[in-house]
Amino acid sequence: MENKPDKVVYMDHSATTAVHPKVLDAMLPYFSERFGNASSIYGLAREARRALDQSRQTLAEGIGAKPEEIIFTSGGTESDNLALKGVADALRSKGNHIITSAIEHHAILHVCEYLSKRGYEITYLPVDKHGIVDPDAVGRAITEGTVLVSIMHANNEVGTIEPIAEIGRICKERKVVFHSDGVQAVGKLPIKVDELGVDLYSISAHKFYGPKGVGALYVRRRTPLIPQAQGGSQERNRRAGTENTAGIVGLATAIAMAEERRDDYNRKVGALRDRLIAGIQERIPSVCLNGHPTRRLSNNVNFCFQYVEGESILLNLDLMGVAASSGSACTSASLEPSHVLLAMGVQPEIAHGSVRLTLGYDNTEQEVDYVLSILPEIIERLRSMSPLYSKAGAAAGGGNG
Repeated sequence: MENKPDKVVYMDHSATTAVHPKVLDAMLPYFSERFGNASSIYGLAREARRALDQSRQTLAEGIGAKPEEIIFTSGGTESDNLALKGVADALRSKGNHIITSAIEHHAILHVCEYLSKRGYEITYLPVDKHGIVDPDAVGRAITEGTVLVSIMHANNEVGTIEPIAEIGRICKERKVVFHSDGVQAVGKLPIKVDELGVDLYSISAHKFYGPKGVGALYVRRRTPLIPQAQGGSQERNRRAGTENTAGIVGLATAIAMAEERRDDYNRKVGALRDRLIAGIQERIPSVCLNGHPTRRLSNNVNFCFQYVEGESILLNLDLMGVAASSGSACTSASLEPSHVLLAMGVQPEIAHGSVRLTLGYDNTEQEVDYVLSILPEIIERLRSMSPLYSKAGAAAGGGNG
């Protein structure tokens, strides 16, 4: 076994990332000497307004949009809520049908549940065993009453990258508004809204080394959208409330850094991902890699370990100084198996044994090797206490199952 590291081996970057020092440095003045309210007219306020305008320009350039198409929000969840509710309200006279997928983040699924109670018809498209949505299924599901399609760019649990550009072309041909939750994609995939064909796109800063509590929604010009927060006239009357200037500056700084180092990030982190996947498959029997084997985010590793509970694995990893998760950080307290894995056809008893390890820029080969040195022993010890594993071994003549 590798020596236990002096610091936590953090492998939960899809849950959140640390604020990069350069991002923090850019933000700090807006907590103190440049603290003005950007909606006021005096000099201190104009400094804040200039920072907002520059940040909007930076973010727009990063995703190939126009500055006026950017709405700053409190994060991915608010962006998703604003996109779905805002379009649904704006187009209620046209129709009441919304299409999404069975593997979306709960910030989409729970909004769809909310809308269904208010008279909207929701179609939840299935996925294949790798978590891929079939673009043709989107086309077949569109009706005259369809007002919105919402399909995530990359899945937060298994890392599968969806065929967003193909879906975007279909929606454009059928004249249906298309939203994508891009929270996990920014910083890892090239984001150009015209190439993707999206009309709305959700972003959250803390997934790519920016601060928590700030995000953005791209809204293509002329896309119908009714604001969901009433109050002042901020964000061109589309999202009321005093702007989080420091957070917005942090978001813009983080996305500029992410774009600049994306290729290097994917090379470095992708190599660590492949090392971790190969090591787990070589050293631990009865495991299954979840998500597409190649069409996946460069930092995502998600396995089901048969005959053990994911929560027990995570607790043991934590005792050994490794931070990981069982899927979406927003549902970590749930005892239910992952809705994503169930939608992919994984049996519930196997889905309960899922663990997600998501890597970041500062992870090292030594950290990966440390995880590979402790994980087989953890799994073996937990399986030795599992009656399911004992039965499987007996059925296989005493083998590993």
